[in-house]
Amino acid sequence: MAPALLLISSSTVFGSAYLDHCADEIRSLLSERRVRRVLFVPYALHDLEAYARRARERFAAMGVSLHSISDASDPIAAVAEAETLLVGGGNTFRLLSLLQRFSLIDPIRRRVAEGMPYIGSSAGSIVACPSLKTTKDMPIVEPDSFDALGLVRFQISPHYLDPDPRSTHMGETQEERILQFLEENDVPVAALREGAMLRVENDSVSLKGSAGARIFRRGEPPVEVRPVASVRDLLGASGGRERAS
Repeated sequence: MAPALLLISSSTVFGSAYLDHCADEIRSLLSERRVRRVLFVPYALHDLEAYARRARERFAAMGVSLHSISDASDPIAAVAEAETLLVGGGNTFRLLSLLQRFSLIDPIRRRVAEGMPYIGSSAGSIVACPSLKTTKDMPIVEPDSFDALGLVRFQISPHYLDPDPRSTHMGETQEERILQFLEENDVPVAALREGAMLRVENDSVSLKGSAGARIFRRGEPPVEVRPVASVRDLLGASGGRERAS
């Protein structure tokens, strides 16, 4: 079975509750794969129990059983037995550091290659990429390396905010930070506004949700994309890893 990924910019959007804006896409993915049980990875936040409880309650409302990997005595075995993996948002450095500490990088890659669906939100979407270099989070911990899961060949920059020409703020915009990334790395970047998400399946990449995205490539002007649209040609196919240059 081909890998299936749902990579969400944010778990909440203004005016709605946790995962409400992407619930239909999550239900669709789980229904298509006949999933009734989800393994949740809450490592991006400090309070694992509270985070898992929040996710468990939300998925119970969808009629889906959710269990947290933080409750498993053997996290590697939990991944091996999982029907679907949900990786929540928070601090990307902490998330990747714990995935590395518990030796979960290769087991997750294998299971996704075997067809296990992967749902990521914010930090959980970034770690599906080749590296965490497009995160905006503070490096509150130091992972072994910046190399992430590499489930897709492009990077994601979630919570994207367009430059405001009226702003008097003198700090870097998100656009400027992405362009700096491209000065050192030849990897496409999907800048997802809150409410946007990518569905990756069968060598296709589609922009879904209520908000658009900007696609950045080295040496080219950013491309504006609106849902629902295929962005495969802009980002490349799923699978594999792409090196910086």
